[in-house]
Amino acid sequence: MKLKSIALVTALAFASGITGAHAAECSLENDTEVKLLANSFVAWKAIADTMTNCGNFQADLDTEFREKQPAGMAADPAIYQIGGVSNSTIVPLLEGDIIRPLNDLVEKYGGTLNPGQLIKIDGNVMAVAFMVNDQHFMYRQDIFDELGLSVPTTYDEVLEVAAKIQDSGSVKYALGGTYKAGWNVAEEFVNMYLGLGGSFLDADNKPTVNTDKGAQALTMMKALTEYMDPEYLTADSTFVASQFQRGDIAMANLWSSRAGNVNDPAESTVAGKITMAAAPLAEAGGRPASSLWWDGFVFAKNMTDEQAEAAFRLALEGISERTVSENNDEAVWIANGFTPGPAAAGAIATAETGAVPYPSSTAMGLMHTALGDNITDFLTGRESAEQALKDVESAYTTAAKEAGIL
Repeated sequence: MKLKSIALVTALAFASGITGAHAAECSLENDTEVKLLANSFVAWKAIADTMTNCGNFQADLDTEFREKQPAGMAADPAIYQIGGVSNSTIVPLLEGDIIRPLNDLVEKYGGTLNPGQLIKIDGNVMAVAFMVNDQHFMYRQDIFDELGLSVPTTYDEVLEVAAKIQDSGSVKYALGGTYKAGWNVAEEFVNMYLGLGGSFLDADNKPTVNTDKGAQALTMMKALTEYMDPEYLTADSTFVASQFQRGDIAMANLWSSRAGNVNDPAESTVAGKITMAAAPLAEAGGRPASSLWWDGFVFAKNMTDEQAEAAFRLALEGISERTVSENNDEAVWIANGFTPGPAAAGAIATAETGAVPYPSSTAMGLMHTALGDNITDFLTGRESAEQALKDVESAYTTAAKEAGIL
């Protein structure tokens, strides 16, 4: 399958609060071996715990899941029957033709699913979404109150607030950021560049990031690092969430899937002190520096129909109404049982203020990799913004020609 793009079909279905009937407990005794590989964040942990209660199930929750999934699901028979994906990480699985259409299983067992959960590509249901995700602004309400600070609405204002917090000595670092070299730092550029109205590729899949907007995005990213832990190139979502929990940072633009962690009394020394708000605009009059995502299930082709049926039913148990309601604040769910609360406020506000979907495609996957491999040379002072972006376009062009996209 030559996949060109995937739309975010879930839109704002969560904003009104979806309700419905679903079995309150595990309604099946699973006697078929099923294994899941997915990302490691709190919503997936809740889902995996529910699925485990049904028996004969194993979950591998790993932040490096995107590197391991293609080979694990392409094996014959598949090592993992179920994969946890987003609108970006599904692309290589589609390109490799290693996941199965779900039309028959949805028709047979999917009566409790909402239309917005069905991710359709070329007319086939290829994934079942259960939550939407974006990066939004999280900040220490107590520190903002103590210093008399207003919540920043643009990144220029973030820099102003960061300077005041840093001068106050209230925390070790005013700001946290998911700048880990590779995928994470590339995503930070994607968010900032989208917020500036930038485009990554033209109609012929030629790169379009070495522009004034591209340089502007990199310049802002570097300015923000002045208020971060000096080891910011090792910081992923888990790292930044831990910084919040330890009381080391005062603010960050962090994934909504981490909102539950940072205010969890069992994990955080500052639980209840962190407030959620819309992601700051990349510039005054621009868009939020964030992108909209969904997370959901896909199912391997290389397994028996019996395994596929068991895996699908097990996945539905994992996102049952009971699981969702008991973990209401751990995600912005689009499954039955969700009631939007304070933890979802930032995600909803970011969407409502104009964040756009991540532009998933095969070409964009190559661009994302090129960004992650090259923009750190600017952040660390080894190259100019123009040279770093030239390197990005060169690396992308080489990869795109090898892939037959150019």
